[in-house]
Amino acid sequence: MPATPQTDLLQGTLDLLILKALALQQLHGMGISRRISQITNGAFDVKAGSLFPALHRMEQAGWLTSFWGESETNRRAKFYSLTKAGKKQLQTESERWERISLAMATALRTT
Repeated sequence: MPATPQTDLLQGTLDLLILKALALQQLHGMGISRRISQITNGAFDVKAGSLFPALHRMEQAGWLTSFWGESETNRRAKFYSLTKAGKKQLQTESERWERISLAMATALRTT
């Protein structure tokens, strides 16, 4: 099967993808990156240089909480989980992107 071409993240989508990746369980940074790739069928490959500043900013905003633990490879890793505010932000951002994607789909079908 041919490789899926990588897609550049639109502004604002990284936060939503991180929130969505953490909706089911807490994950460490690279686990979040792998989960985003999985839930987007490989369309988004989030690199550490984008991911970790976003995680830090989202933690400062109160959407995430973190703790140090041990990864599946027995290495020290920082794990992240959604706060109540993060769950609310996920809902708000999901609704906003659904409206945007519907509007774009409608615009692209119009001749």
